Amino acid sequence: MQTTTRALTGQHADSRPVAFAPATALYQELLVQNPSATARQRARQYLDDQLQAASSLSADLPDDPQGLESWMLENTARVGAQYRDYLAARKAGAPRRYFGSKAHALYFLRGVAPTKLVDGAWLYGTLAHWDDLRYRAAIQIYLEELGDGQPDKNHVVLYRKLLASHGCEDLSPLDDEHFVQGAIQLALAYNAEHYLPEVIGFNLGYEQLPLHLLITAYELNELGIDPYYFTLHVTVDNAGTGHARKALQTVHDALPAEGRAAFYRRVVQGYLLNELGASTTSVIASFDLEQEVIAVLAEKSNVGRYVHSDYCRIGGRSVSDWLGDPAQIPAFLQVMQEQGWIKRHEDPSNSRFWRLIQGERAEMFGVFTAYEQQLIHDWIAGDLVHSGAKHPAGAERVAVLPRRELSFRARQRQQERLCPALEAEQGTAANASHAQASDFDSEEAALERRLASQPSRAAAMALLVEQLSPARHHSRTGLLATRLFVSLLG
Repeated sequence: MQTTTRALTGQHADSRPVAFAPATALYQELLVQNPSATARQRARQYLDDQLQAASSLSADLPDDPQGLESWMLENTARVGAQYRDYLAARKAGAPRRYFGSKAHALYFLRGVAPTKLVDGAWLYGTLAHWDDLRYRAAIQIYLEELGDGQPDKNHVVLYRKLLASHGCEDLSPLDDEHFVQGAIQLALAYNAEHYLPEVIGFNLGYEQLPLHLLITAYELNELGIDPYYFTLHVTVDNAGTGHARKALQTVHDALPAEGRAAFYRRVVQGYLLNELGASTTSVIASFDLEQEVIAVLAEKSNVGRYVHSDYCRIGGRSVSDWLGDPAQIPAFLQVMQEQGWIKRHEDPSNSRFWRLIQGERAEMFGVFTAYEQQLIHDWIAGDLVHSGAKHPAGAERVAVLPRRELSFRARQRQQERLCPALEAEQGTAANASHAQASDFDSEEAALERRLASQPSRAAAMALLVEQLSPARHHSRTGLLATRLFVSLLG
């Protein structure tokens, strides 16, 4: 599935239509088990506003749906050629195109998280029509987004784990633009009955394989970050048998015998919804390492101003005094550099400030998350952070920090050599079930009892659909419900 918040190549790809309602608030209202009727009505109004915003954009879709096959294959060929050019440039010594540092990559992962955490949500409304073959391809896409109930394949589970492994779970600093795509997707999820052509069109755009997905996976791996969430999308979105193909099939299956032109116009409008909100490339381009460090320290000052003793003075002032006003943080950082607490463009371990954060008997141990530490580390290291570029033999080269990072896959292979049983253990641990019932699986047991009491297959499917909602499918109960739904669907 497309992992961007901009899936298209329209003429106005750089425009940023303004959201007409607070996307963050709507996102939070809809990402619950049973959104209220008021929230659903607000979602309809939000969709109408976003469709109006998208109506001024131009799509690259053919005028006739019969041309979609050629359009899809041409896009795939174009992306493939562009990726080959990228790989050739990297082999010739070019630096990474997207991520200047690991901190930059983590900033991206957090910035697009509101979209990733509702992956596939726009198709949720099709589940109620599980017995209608016209929507079987769309339902299959949704179920595959859910990993068919397998936690090691469920896209939201994977992304939540990715965020947690790098301390990027806190999304509160993100502005409203980051939630626009997620709000659109959730609004479609709960209003498919009124926006079916738009759902199908949005799905068509989102499922095309984009160049940035390939580059992102490549560069994350280089930086030692697990790229599996992204490489999984590369495989499932293929134009041969994957989601891109199924999305195309969904369009043709749903086109009515009468009113085809009007239906297709709405498909195109849904397709254009992919253009709204923050995009993969805009999030990447917005990264300013120093400003991120300043923002982190300003946030920490809310507590830090009260807990420092006065014996340590920097620039003639106590630390508490410096932290008393967040606006002073840039000046505080400058003074720490002038007085040797921070030594920019050197190994951070040479900086006393860094040793307070990480090191033996670090006085500020636990104050900063892993993500925040990476920001500070890379800011101090500055020019020493490896860009991924190769230097010609004999050329003058400064020391780099860190050295070219061991890729995620290389580190994984190293771990497997050290522990041959690790791979098998990882493969079975995610699906392991308790030998006996316990408080940890009481919800699953309750679901199985409720399912057994249903009077018909239709009633059982309706019960399961509730558990496959965007807010629930990645829970233990939701994963079980997905497996049962797949089994009953046949």
